[in-house]
Amino acid sequence: MRESAVLILVGALDEVPAVTSSLPAVGGQDRHEAAGRGDRDGSRDRGREETPGAPERPHVTADLDLLLVQRAATLRAHPGQVAFPGGRLDPEDGDPCATEDRLELPAGSGQAAYVRAALREAEEETGLDPSGVEVLGLLPRTPLTVSSHQVTPVVGWWSKPVSVDVVDHRESSLVFRAPVLDLVDPSRRHSAEVRVPGPDYPDVRHRSPAFRIPREITDPAGGEGDVVVWGFTGLLLDHLLTAAGWSRDWNTDDVRPAPR
Repeated sequence: MRESAVLILVGALDEVPAVTSSLPAVGGQDRHEAAGRGDRDGSRDRGREETPGAPERPHVTADLDLLLVQRAATLRAHPGQVAFPGGRLDPEDGDPCATEDRLELPAGSGQAAYVRAALREAEEETGLDPSGVEVLGLLPRTPLTVSSHQVTPVVGWWSKPVSVDVVDHRESSLVFRAPVLDLVDPSRRHSAEVRVPGPDYPDVRHRSPAFRIPREITDPAGGEGDVVVWGFTGLLLDHLLTAAGWSRDWNTDDVRPAPR
């Protein structure tokens, strides 16, 4: 299987948005409020009571967001799907098996080749400045069997955000920053399912966690309906939110066809 890396970039909502998802002032509100992000007083969490005796859940601030891209619909692999920036390792990234080529990171040491690949691909796809990213650590390699890749997620903190946008429209159609509060909202989650018709009944091939992101966040200039994160990226995102302690109970029995 081919080695790949993706960048899971955590940032804080600010006035340096993704160009394709920038929101102007609306009716005296700033772009956070216009997109439903302005939870400075925690109002979006009111009414959600914790179970007595349950361990305290880590607080999700209203500021946190994740950088995502939507792949071009013309690509052969995973067309139109939402993904973390990333791609295949190139020779210039180094040997991921080289024991002497490791980085000491806040979350422990990790292979430098994966970090170089994730930052390089993110720069090529979004115009991101790698010098403004503090790499925190690497998550375990995860197989993406449908395209024969082993994917290593690289987690980073966007310490110096810059404006980002689609660099090559042949590869991506959108670049946007998704608020974590929208991603953990149970009302915006479901299970996405891919089916292949069999002779007598549909044969289930794949089911994954899915997240519905409001269109005004991802593409305020146009488009209809929510942008859905599902498949491999949905699985990674679900694991990330669970590991961080941010995930909330959601209806896993709400099964919907995966976007086409």
